[in-house]
Amino acid sequence: MNTLNVTIDRFQRQSDLIPAERLSQLTATVIGVGAIGRQVALQLAAIGTPRIQLIDFDSVESTNITTQGYRAQDLGQLKVDTTARAIQELDDSIQVTVIMDRYRVSVPVGEAVFCCVDSISARAVIWRSVNRKCDFWTDGRMLGETIRILTATQHHGMKQYAKTLFPQNEAQTGSCTSRSTIYAASIAAGLMVHQFTRWLRTIPVDFDTTFNLLAGETYLK
Repeated sequence: MNTLNVTIDRFQRQSDLIPAERLSQLTATVIGVGAIGRQVALQLAAIGTPRIQLIDFDSVESTNITTQGYRAQDLGQLKVDTTARAIQELDDSIQVTVIMDRYRVSVPVGEAVFCCVDSISARAVIWRSVNRKCDFWTDGRMLGETIRILTATQHHGMKQYAKTLFPQNEAQTGSCTSRSTIYAASIAAGLMVHQFTRWLRTIPVDFDTTFNLLAGETYLK
């Protein structure tokens, strides 16, 4: 297949599912590019998101290769840098902005924000800063094989989401980094991007989706 056909056909199979014109007007911000966040960033790139902002302060460790999809050659490098390169390998026309730091309230964000951090306290700080700045918000939480996706838009779920930000000492023991697998992270990322595409199509989003993969249980609200 020649280059021209690749360009023409690239989005053909998703054209009825993802409104390219609306997507082209947006910037997506991914806060935390660990287990879930890296997969979110790559999926956003694959569906044609034109501007992606990555925020993270961490470097790639050996355990990140098995659980977060990083490569051996990425060891010791900043996660935002190696994820940005992976995005550019998918599509070098995507404008990728990297912030090599924790999220700061002074940082501008895009219309769509994907929160992929490990702690409730970090989520609460980010939420308080961005909930009036973004139009779409989704938060991926994962412990082992239990996944919870919370999604809010300016028209749905904003007030309810704040109630999920309980004190850190009441959180379930563990974090995304303590027990995780690449397949659970990929499922979580796919669900977050799916909610994003529902919003793009003006379909109501699901505020609270929980999957227990081991038990085969699903909770949807």
